[in-house]
Amino acid sequence: MIDAHIHLEQYDWEAIDHMLKELPEKGIEALLAVSMNLESCIRTEKLAAKYPGIVRPAYGFHPEQPLPKADELKALLEWMEYSAGDFAAVGEIGLPYYSRTEAFERGEDFDTEPYIDLLDTMLGLASRLAKPVVLHAVYEDALIVCDLLEKHEIQRAHFHWFKGPEEAILRMIANGYYISFTPDILYEAEIQELAMRYPPELVMAETDGPWPFEGPFAGHSTHPSMIRDVAATWGALHGYSPSKAEEILTANTVKFFTL
Repeated sequence: MIDAHIHLEQYDWEAIDHMLKELPEKGIEALLAVSMNLESCIRTEKLAAKYPGIVRPAYGFHPEQPLPKADELKALLEWMEYSAGDFAAVGEIGLPYYSRTEAFERGEDFDTEPYIDLLDTMLGLASRLAKPVVLHAVYEDALIVCDLLEKHEIQRAHFHWFKGPEEAILRMIANGYYISFTPDILYEAEIQELAMRYPPELVMAETDGPWPFEGPFAGHSTHPSMIRDVAATWGALHGYSPSKAEEILTANTVKFFTL
C-alpha cells in the first residue's frame, strides 16, 4: 500500500531510518511525504534522495502557521519551480480552519483573506506545473477551496482527512476530487458515514503521521502500516475483503499521483 499523506520529516531521523527499513515486511510500498514550508521542503527532499521510490515528496506551505514574509514566499515558489521535475504534488496547502477557530475562541480577530491569496498563488503554481494538489481544507473552508480549484481548472485535488458540510461533499464528488481516510475511521462514526457515501474510486488511505490517534492506536506512535487497518475498516463498510480494499485504495493512489 501507499500512505497518501504523511509528514515524514517531522519524525525523529533515527526513527525514520528504522521505520522505512521495515516497510516492505509490513506491506507498505511508498509514502507521499508532504511539507510545511521551505525548510520542511528541503528536509523532505533529502529524505526522497536517500530513499528513492519509497519517499514521494510534495512541496508547499501548510496554512496552520503564520503567513510567510514576501521574501520567504518568493524563495519557496522559486525553489518549487526549480524542483518541478522532482516532486509528486503541491502540498500541503489550504486554509487555516483550526487556527482561525482557536483565535475566535480567544476572542481575537483573524483575517483569512491573506491565506486565500496565498492558496490562490500556490494553486496557480500547481496549475502551471501540472501537479496534483494536497489540501488542508475542512468544513466551510472546503467550499472556498472548491471555488479556487475551479478557477484554476485543477482536477486532481486531494482533500486529506476531510470533514465538511453536505454542500461541499456533493460538489467534491461532482468534480471528481479525492479524499483520504486516517486511522480514526476505526472509531469515529462521522468518518465512517462519510466513507460509506464517498465513491470508492475517489478514496485513498493516509496516516497524517506523526499525528497520534485514539481507539486501538492510543499510546502508539503513528506508523504508515496503520493504513492497512484503515483499508480493512473501509473495505468492511463496503463489503470488500481486506485484500480487495487494499488493492482499490492503492490503485486510486497510484492513479491520482501518477506514481
